[in-house]
Amino acid sequence: MHMPKPTGAWRLSLCLSVAMLLALAGCGAFPGRVYHPAHPKPRAPKAPEVVPAAATTAAPAVATAPAASTAALPAKTPAAAPQPGELLDRVVAVVNDEVILKSELDAHTAQIERQIQAQGTPLPPLDVLQKQVLDQMVTTKAELEQAADKGITVSEDNLNQALTRVAARAGVSLDQLPDRLKKDGIDYNEFRQELREQIVVQDLQQQVLSDQLHISQQELQDQMHADELSGDADTQYHLAQILVATPLNPSPDQIAAARKKADDIYKKLKGGADFAATAVASSDDQNALKGGDLGWRKGSELPTIFTGVVTQMKPGDFSAPIQSVSGFHIVKLDEVKQGGGAATVTQTHARHILIRPSPVLTSDQAKAKIDAIYQQLKSGADFAKLAEEDSADPGSAKQGGDLGWLDPGTTVPEFQAAMDKLQPGEMSEPFQSQFGWHIVQVLGRRQGELSDEARKNQAYEAIYQRKSEEVIEHWLSQLKDSAFIEYHLDQ
Repeated sequence: MHMPKPTGAWRLSLCLSVAMLLALAGCGAFPGRVYHPAHPKPRAPKAPEVVPAAATTAAPAVATAPAASTAALPAKTPAAAPQPGELLDRVVAVVNDEVILKSELDAHTAQIERQIQAQGTPLPPLDVLQKQVLDQMVTTKAELEQAADKGITVSEDNLNQALTRVAARAGVSLDQLPDRLKKDGIDYNEFRQELREQIVVQDLQQQVLSDQLHISQQELQDQMHADELSGDADTQYHLAQILVATPLNPSPDQIAAARKKADDIYKKLKGGADFAATAVASSDDQNALKGGDLGWRKGSELPTIFTGVVTQMKPGDFSAPIQSVSGFHIVKLDEVKQGGGAATVTQTHARHILIRPSPVLTSDQAKAKIDAIYQQLKSGADFAKLAEEDSADPGSAKQGGDLGWLDPGTTVPEFQAAMDKLQPGEMSEPFQSQFGWHIVQVLGRRQGELSDEARKNQAYEAIYQRKSEEVIEHWLSQLKDSAFIEYHLDQ
């Protein structure tokens, strides 16, 4: 697969793709699906393109913005010599046994300022932005402490695989990445550590979902039936939101105060205030620093509280405050993509060879091996024979790498993208996914009906996305309520 050429804007592109990269860094398969190197789509809570964890539609008052904290670390500039009696640093927050320093907050705020400006969103006052950034740093710190208590770590191999994908998107090799980052004022060691922490946070949230999210057969049947009846289940909505959060078990006074704040924000929006800028300044959602952007959602995946509102809106519209257990939401519809409503889909018949790193095969050795196989194939070697001899996919190797007919969206994104570029008979260059290195060949295409398994997977996906947001949202609220947190920013 041809990697994109590096451009002057690669840092912003990197920021917008870190969530996907983290999903590819070795997370486990989703519950209820067959774990297979080509077929399953890794199921992580939808995240903001800047978040390695779920992009929760109804997020708690403070939540992580991982890509914002990993994609554009501040440049290292020589500090002026301190004057006698000058305060060098101070604590701005305490989270259980950990502290956050003013220097850390300043660094994160600077990088997020650059990202907000790159998005074209007006910056809020510095003190407002600092509070938003500090809230997210506090939540991340609490998550990392819980992950440490649970023994969640990231292996060097998994971290290097994630960094390899970062490098590929910058158009360089892993060995060249430190110099590439240095040219953009980014310290490689700090970048590496922040990426490690965000993978840990995602793994922690995945563990929470595995423990707490359960989907019954009846729920699946009900969703499949609803999908059959709905004419726009595949219609996609690009949403943004502003959340005024309430604590767990809020008092009537707390609910009233949140309602008033939401009403005041709504009045400002009605008066012409910019939605994204208002979200950055006022939203308690974890996507606040992205202007409240929630990304694209299928109609079948919309949170229940949004469904009746969003489907009646036109692009550019925003709702009056909507109350939920999390607080009050103001949702905006940016764009709509109408579903095709077609009874058939384009299916692809493909085969592949997979080489995956292992305790006896390093990432570099795996890459060298897939490159050697690719050269053999280009020289006329038999694909099926090499797949049977060398492929690390036990499900297809014995069939010469044959995966059968694949419905769209049933493979990991990199695999789907590689297939989509090929005509029948064509073979891809080696490309990487979370499972390892692949070479895929398209054998044919046809129009066909979605299989029962694919329909079941679609129903599972819709339910999973809705429920995962609720689970993570509730868990994060509990995590913060149970943590010892002190703020000292205004001191």
